[in-house]
Amino acid sequence: MRRGAFVFAVVAAFAAILAASSGQPLASSPQRPAPALSPSPDRALVDKYCVTCHNQRAKTGGLALDTIDPGHAAEGAEVWEKVIRKVRGGLMPPVGMPRPEKAALTGFASQLETAIDAAAAAHPKPGRPVLHRLNRSEYGNSIRDLLALDVDVASLLPPDEEAYGFDNIADVLGVSPALMERYLSASGKIASLAVGNPKITPAKDTFRVRGDLSQHDHIEGLPIGTRGGMLISYTFPVDGEYVFSPKLYRETVNIIRGLEVAHELEVTFDGERIRLAPFGGKDDELANYLNPTAAGDELEKRFQIRLPVKAGPHTIGVAFLKKSSAPTIDLLQPFQRERIDPITPVGIPELDKVTVEGPFNVTGPGDSPSRRRIFTCKAADGAQGVTCARTILTTVARRAYRRPLTDSEADRLMGFYQRERAKGGTFDAGIENGLAFVLVSPQFLFRFERDPDTVTSDGVFRISDLELASRLSFFIWSSIPDDQLLDAAVKGRLKDPIVLEQQVKRMLADQRARARARWSSGCSPTSARGPSAAISPASGCICATSRACGRTRTCSPISTTTCGSLCSARPRCCSRASCSRITACSTC
Repeated sequence: MRRGAFVFAVVAAFAAILAASSGQPLASSPQRPAPALSPSPDRALVDKYCVTCHNQRAKTGGLALDTIDPGHAAEGAEVWEKVIRKVRGGLMPPVGMPRPEKAALTGFASQLETAIDAAAAAHPKPGRPVLHRLNRSEYGNSIRDLLALDVDVASLLPPDEEAYGFDNIADVLGVSPALMERYLSASGKIASLAVGNPKITPAKDTFRVRGDLSQHDHIEGLPIGTRGGMLISYTFPVDGEYVFSPKLYRETVNIIRGLEVAHELEVTFDGERIRLAPFGGKDDELANYLNPTAAGDELEKRFQIRLPVKAGPHTIGVAFLKKSSAPTIDLLQPFQRERIDPITPVGIPELDKVTVEGPFNVTGPGDSPSRRRIFTCKAADGAQGVTCARTILTTVARRAYRRPLTDSEADRLMGFYQRERAKGGTFDAGIENGLAFVLVSPQFLFRFERDPDTVTSDGVFRISDLELASRLSFFIWSSIPDDQLLDAAVKGRLKDPIVLEQQVKRMLADQRARARARWSSGCSPTSARGPSAAISPASGCICATSRACGRTRTCSPISTTTCGSLCSARPRCCSRASCSRITACSTC
């Protein structure tokens, strides 16, 4: 019944979003006849230095300049963008051909930029953003910031489709029934982990050491005097007992290499040693050769440890005590990664994987960061309990939906809470049920922008502060807005350039801004395989780079230039001659 209610509610909400975000496509502007070529210094420069090669007959480089007029640069903005890029880069006219004075070339490029920018400012073409599903990385980051919980999204959701080397292009982030099933499953698991459900079933998580990682030397984060191994950051859902099981690498016939001499394996928990297990030597080596599988399994039981753990994030370290850092005296230099040779039984033991299994003998939900993030008030009986539940769920949903909730949305969330309580569930179980719905709601999974009722299909308008806050946070953090940014948007303060600049500076100083660096640099991301777009945080404008939109420069993301006033409310593709000028790009 709970799953059926989720599915019905999600489908209904999704249908409402589609209805709200749908609209007529932008009306195409009528084609105007090409103007007559005007006699001007720019026209004379093109005829003298460019048309010799770039004409309708030769079309060198696929470019013809004899039929378009630099005096009407806006009419052929795509072509003139290419010209500007080549001239600014000193590539045209080419070496060995007659060239005008540098001042003449600079003035020519500036004149084209000014004309194109002025036309773009007078007739903006913002385009229309489509319904944008959070990709897998954004979903994981949003869960982290929403619930103070790190989850392995790769185990919960399939990889996203890519376009032009990016996995955050709205056009390819579709939704299938199978994907919605994964979201439904993920929401239940995440809600259970976040709340700390004592009825959670034991599970086994496996962490593997990279096969190309050398285990001869010290691994950062592990105790000094050790070599190899791995350091695991793991979030334990509840207070209880957990089993840690390190496993050694075995070669092709299941033999553990390096047992001809004695070794010691150390297991640490939050930096404290909890197990130091000796292994290797004559007896272990002989058993390993006679019965590799059974002997190896018995040897690895020495490493296994069962430990009571408090809920929350902890670190588990597994490494070998290092005997010496002196170079070997072997005639042949050894491999840095001995797994290159999968047959030899000699060498050094290497860690292959570590499994974490549990919880067993659960003692309670604990006091994890996720519980402190969610439960902002204490549970009580009667009306106080209902009020507390409403406060908790609306607070979480406000952050997840990236806007204040309506009364009907709050009532729907409380319906999930109350249904769980009516079945005899605890207060925490009711919160978990409501939280699971929030995590699968289209309001959380999708980003969309509503058209004002007073705007025509081809009208231009500015986006709201809440929509700008969402654009900012997903551009800089790849995640949802935090409370400070959301509060500023609710109060309408992001319209103030000073406040906007302060918020962007604060966000860039946050460690979450590192996620942005994985796919973006400066004002816009670039891709050699096609066009890409990203929001300029200073103005809500979108800049793009491609073969046609090639004049993009690295812009300061905290610029407060006229970009905001020139760019339309929902820009889609523009190229920038500088951080203060926007130019239409017809091919985008």
